[in-house]
Amino acid sequence: MPKINRRKFLGAGLAGATALTPLSAAIGQSGSLSELGAAIVPLPEVTVYTAREILTLDPAKPSAEAVAVVNGRILLVGSLEDVQGILKGQRHKVDTTFADHVIVPGFIAQHDHPLLAALTMSSEILSIEDWVLPTGTVPAVKDKRDFTERLTRAVEQRSDPSEPVVSWGYHPAFYGPLTREDLDAISSTQPILVWARSCHEMILNSAALEMGGATQDVVDGFAATEQAQSNFSEGRFWEQGLFAVLPFIASIAATPERLQSGLELTRDYMHAKGITFGNEPGGILAKPVQDGINAVMSSPDMPFRWSFMPDAKTLVDTYPDDAQVIVETEKLENWYGGMTSLAPKQAKLFADGAIYSLLMQVRDPYLDGHEGEWMMDKSLFDRAFRIYWDAGYQIHVHVNGDAGLDRVLDALEMNLRRNPRYDHRTVLVHFAVSAEEQVQRISDLGAIVSGNPYYVTALSDQYSAVGLGPKRADAMVRLGDVSRAGISWSLHSDMPMAPADPLFLMWCAVNRVTASGRVAGPDQRVSAEEALRGVTIEAAYSLKLEDEIGSIEPGKRANFTILDDNPVAVDPMKIRDVNVWGTVMEGRVFPVEKAERKASLMPPVGGDGNIDADFARATLEHALKVVHTHL
Repeated sequence: MPKINRRKFLGAGLAGATALTPLSAAIGQSGSLSELGAAIVPLPEVTVYTAREILTLDPAKPSAEAVAVVNGRILLVGSLEDVQGILKGQRHKVDTTFADHVIVPGFIAQHDHPLLAALTMSSEILSIEDWVLPTGTVPAVKDKRDFTERLTRAVEQRSDPSEPVVSWGYHPAFYGPLTREDLDAISSTQPILVWARSCHEMILNSAALEMGGATQDVVDGFAATEQAQSNFSEGRFWEQGLFAVLPFIASIAATPERLQSGLELTRDYMHAKGITFGNEPGGILAKPVQDGINAVMSSPDMPFRWSFMPDAKTLVDTYPDDAQVIVETEKLENWYGGMTSLAPKQAKLFADGAIYSLLMQVRDPYLDGHEGEWMMDKSLFDRAFRIYWDAGYQIHVHVNGDAGLDRVLDALEMNLRRNPRYDHRTVLVHFAVSAEEQVQRISDLGAIVSGNPYYVTALSDQYSAVGLGPKRADAMVRLGDVSRAGISWSLHSDMPMAPADPLFLMWCAVNRVTASGRVAGPDQRVSAEEALRGVTIEAAYSLKLEDEIGSIEPGKRANFTILDDNPVAVDPMKIRDVNVWGTVMEGRVFPVEKAERKASLMPPVGGDGNIDADFARATLEHALKVVHTHL
């Protein structure tokens, strides 16, 4: 192992640390001995962590056996002998807690939705896949009969006949259509609301419609598009129709208890998966809702930080003056504090519809001939792109279909020619269906990719028969082509669209094994090291945080994920089985077994300490609005 340059690392690492103030200088600055105690600040102790192996992802020093941390930052990386040699004479301690473990850079959740995760994970989960939660494993639904039987049991377990039963996870492409009649057969008196797996559709029984006051006359009063995306007789509401019915059903779909338990469950789940930093793309644009989220996520004892990206679509749609859009965007910074923050100079736009609802905009028709949806009209999208581009923002764009990708790349090329920018790092988020030749265009235009590899695992089999056909379904999230083109790419889960589990995302990208056990698009597989970079340094790069997090290098935040084994060295099929011991977040150690802490939910709260009903309604209304535009 190469020797560490003592002068270089001491100069770079300790220059920013607080040192002992000389006595004469202290007296001169303070002017009195009574202030001398405040002027003398001891040098923080350096902690040297050792491990069986440290994967740094620093090309200059790929592996190490010791990492020194002070004031939440990395001071030194190298052999224990070299690190201790440099620290000789400095106050430090060697911590062998991780001696039998592997340290990797702290995992980064590049694109997740904590609020939506809280609402879905705290409902009756009846989904297409197993969900392994801190509270136990919820097995996948086998078929529609299994769904009906399990939902029936959930209804029967309710002691209050008026208590709404909310379920999440049903997928019509897997189990067939679900209607109001199906739910009425389970109960015509207990309100039942089924939130589809896509989060873009909801089916209600008659009791739920009646409780919310949603009648045929109400639906007849919707705007034309909202009516076209509603079916009152079937109790089905999707896309704009779902948004239109929100004011009637929001107050019965969320309860204070479910919101509170969901937020805490989401926190513990993400920590247990090794996450040390995350981002909410197209962040919350309702101050009371953000305040409620901050009550949990801004707490100083949180095991990870979270940033929120402005919802550029809503901001541009709200303010007709271009300059005002940026002014209002920048005002959002004061909504955050503690462990939450506004992602600086970044904004989120939306192209086409969701993959789970098969409403992507695709070049060739779907198998059944239906068409996708646009999440923003072209005129609004082009205006928003121009406003944020000219203001120097990094733009992240939700895009799923190849036709949607054409629209995004056209806008990017137009703005590059109109107002050239270097290192713009426009991020193509999700990247479900794309054409091979589009990869070269992405490279030529300097865009980068954040892909969701779970689409292949969860959907390729079914979408080969329903929706896309085998060729498009197997080529989804073509990271192999992107990698060979030299394009920076990262991985994300879009929780709850996939489990917020970076090791599982790595497994999906490396193996591309579908639900049936076959390999879909073997030429699109990537290496384990590339996948690890996708949940660490490349994820940091996509958020313009590569100088702060994502690798284990001197000067960066001391964010580590502690594993029982090396995910790059194990059998690729066992990557998802590697155990997470815990995390280190800016120098603080958080073992997983201590994850389930009591986090105080601050106001707005009711007298019993839970989030009050008004806040619950506002939260669900906003969450479904996020669903309508973001997933």
